[in-house]
Amino acid sequence: MSSTPVITIDPGNPDPSLIQEAAGLLRQGRILAYPTETFYGLGADAGNEAAIEKLFGIKGRSFSNPIPILMGAEDELDSLVEEVPETARRLMGAFWPGPLTLVFRAAPSLSPRLTAHTGLIGIRISSHPIARSLAQALGAPLTTTSANLSGGKECVTAQEVARTIGSLLDGIVDGGRTPGLAGSTVVNVTEDPPQLLRVGMIPEGEITKVLRGRALK
Repeated sequence: MSSTPVITIDPGNPDPSLIQEAAGLLRQGRILAYPTETFYGLGADAGNEAAIEKLFGIKGRSFSNPIPILMGAEDELDSLVEEVPETARRLMGAFWPGPLTLVFRAAPSLSPRLTAHTGLIGIRISSHPIARSLAQALGAPLTTTSANLSGGKECVTAQEVARTIGSLLDGIVDGGRTPGLAGSTVVNVTEDPPQLLRVGMIPEGEITKVLRGRALK
């Protein structure tokens, strides 16, 4: 186990003071691991360019790979994207909060590091009480790339995070074991029909059902 500071939070009843402690570190440009409904993720304030650069360095991630973000609430979406297609609203209504990442045209205010200069951004609202509370407390989008070295195995416990990349982080939020069944399902809603980019925890059939049988690319 590394000597990285650990903030232990009960996912069944997240302590607001501990959530605020973690959010305060993020506001300072720190990088934290935290639990989600899929795996442990790496969190940085998505509005802090220096923190985003630091995140890429920790993961050893190429700048050609975008970084998705979490929102604390749906009303943040309009400030982050250029438009919200009707198909996106259907999917949001069915699966948010939850393990569905929707890819939108990014608002110009978002860092091109997050979009990898593609003009596109992946966004979701987490159904994990700690991840969602953390994004709400931060009051800004939170990065949500997996807590591992680029190409490495995803982590489902804080202990796994500590063993693999703990020494590189500013802190770990320990919320117990995450499901770790699969990543989020990813759908590009800038296309018509929408394009399924990755099947994750939500099966393709569930997506097409919500879209009333419309085929996916």
